[in-house]
Amino acid sequence: MPSDSHTAAARGALAAGMSFFFWGLWPLFWRELESVSPIELIAHRILWSALLLLPLMIFGQRTGHQLRAAITSAPVFGRSLLSGLLLATNWTIYIWAVNNGHVIDSSLGYFLTPLCNVALGYFVLHERLRGMQWTAVGAALAGVAVLLFRAGHLPWIALSLAGTWSLYGVLKKKSSLGPVPGLTMETLLLSPLAAALLLWRVWAGESVFAQGSLRLDAFALVSGLVTTLPLLSFAYGARRVRLATLGLLQYISPSVQFLLGLWFYHEPFDSVRWHACLLIWCGLALYTVDSFWAQRTRLRPVTDAA
Repeated sequence: MPSDSHTAAARGALAAGMSFFFWGLWPLFWRELESVSPIELIAHRILWSALLLLPLMIFGQRTGHQLRAAITSAPVFGRSLLSGLLLATNWTIYIWAVNNGHVIDSSLGYFLTPLCNVALGYFVLHERLRGMQWTAVGAALAGVAVLLFRAGHLPWIALSLAGTWSLYGVLKKKSSLGPVPGLTMETLLLSPLAAALLLWRVWAGESVFAQGSLRLDAFALVSGLVTTLPLLSFAYGARRVRLATLGLLQYISPSVQFLLGLWFYHEPFDSVRWHACLLIWCGLALYTVDSFWAQRTRLRPVTDAA
């Protein structure tokens, strides 16, 4: 029979994998709201997410104290506000891209994110890079260069999504809060602005609720649930699987998005984009191999000692 640790790891991998798969399907949800302003959709996500998460934090025995400590700590408060603004910016760009026919470009952004994390680790956190990591980043830069010089445009959607998400990750790495308490704090700090924006759009007659569609109203109201459920699933899984496994599972989301954009939404994808994506995917393959090898090297002394 499998041990308890193996069972927990299997459940964690399933939970994390399902969260990434769900995130990959997000374009299907947000496309249903393409007639609504992305700014208003972000306000809905922020407000309803905060209202869903706050009771969990207040009554949670292990997480409630983190939220109370964050409110009284100026550094944590300021870092949470900044990370919340980065998250809202990332969400806005993503929803705008999806609802304007750029699902493939948005998936490319999340393919670039791990390599952007490596670059930021070097420049911001002063982490040393291994040779294969430099090669991986170089392959990604070559892919971006192909889009810039052969396609004639800078892939700003992909770069801005990767950049904002990576910077958000840097702040989360420095945060003393866990994933769920951190998101709760971020959404709470932005909730007054989100509520004010929604009230103003209702007063001006520009809100989704003014369109007279119960279907759109329902989609807007459940946006918070759509945001928090995969996060809770991810938080459960991340505590139970190895970092290398989590790093591999994260490719599920942009892969699903890419396939949706290519085969379901039939977005244009010429040979130049293929060449650029192949370079970026080669970089990701090198990054993944390097991550597994580095973790295996770290674990080897423990295994040999046993």
